[in-house]
Amino acid sequence: MKKILSILILFFACSTSIFAEDAAIINSQADIAVQKFYKNVKGGEEFLGKVKGYVVFPVVYKAGFIIGGEYGEGVLRYDGENKGYYSLTSGSIGYQIGAQKRAILIAFISQRALDKFLESNGLTVGVDGGINVGLWGASKDLSTVSFESDAVAFVFDEAGLMGGIAIDGSKIAPIAR
Repeated sequence: MKKILSILILFFACSTSIFAEDAAIINSQADIAVQKFYKNVKGGEEFLGKVKGYVVFPVVYKAGFIIGGEYGEGVLRYDGENKGYYSLTSGSIGYQIGAQKRAILIAFISQRALDKFLESNGLTVGVDGGINVGLWGASKDLSTVSFESDAVAFVFDEAGLMGGIAIDGSKIAPIAR
C-alpha cells in the first residue's frame, strides 16, 4: 500500500513535465476533441458557433488511489483563432480508485465571462466564477438549451473507470507554449 501511494505521489508531482505538450500537438488534439463534441452532442456545433469563446482540454488524465489528481493542457479559442494555452490541475484525498482519460470543454457564453477569464491569471472552477457543468439527455438538442451561467463546462470522450464527473476545484492557469 505504501509503495503504491509513493508511486502515485511521485506521478502527480511530476505530472506537469510528463504530460507537457507543444502548441502544435495541443492544437491538433483540440481540433479532434471539438469534432468529437460536435459528433456526440446534438446541437454542439451550433452552440459553439454562438458562444464568445471556449477553452478545450482535449486530453485530461485523472487517477487516484486514496490520493488522486488530474492534469491536462488545452487551448483558448475565440474570434476563430487559438489565443492562449492553459493547464487544468486538481488534487483530491478520499475514497477513490481508478484511472480515466477525458476531454473537457468550457464555453464562455457571454463576453463578460470571456473577459473575466482573460483578465484573471487563472481560476478555480466552482470557486472563482460561475462555471456550471452541463448535463443533458441524449435526445436534447444543446443549441436549444438556455444556461443560467455565463460559462458552462462539458466533460466528454471519457475512457477508463473512475467515479464522478466533477471538475469543481480544478485550477486553470495560463502556460507558455
